[in-house]
Amino acid sequence: MIVTTTNDLTGYRIVQHLGMVRGVTVRSRSVIGNIGGAVQSIFGGNITIYTKLAETARQEAYDLLVRHAQEVGANAILAVRYDANEIMEGITEVLAYGTAVRVEAL
Repeated sequence: MIVTTTNDLTGYRIVQHLGMVRGVTVRSRSVIGNIGGAVQSIFGGNITIYTKLAETARQEAYDLLVRHAQEVGANAILAVRYDANEIMEGITEVLAYGTAVRVEAL
């Protein structure tokens, strides 16, 4: 699967547009994670507990995006973007989305 943030793919020709695909996950911080994050924030710098949570959520959304594209028969996803919204305090939705296409090498 070719995944790119660009709207076209150099060296390939789009032969079929299959529509928008997405992967979404909703994550919450645990009480223990919040305590660990609070302790890390006292010392400043990268709060690794939250960094790991954010990266895990993005990776899960990405994996779901790719799976959705495969289900519709795509071999590439163009114009990929991420979005995140806090649904309520401590609960965040992470969305990965893009355009599923079939491409052929030139």
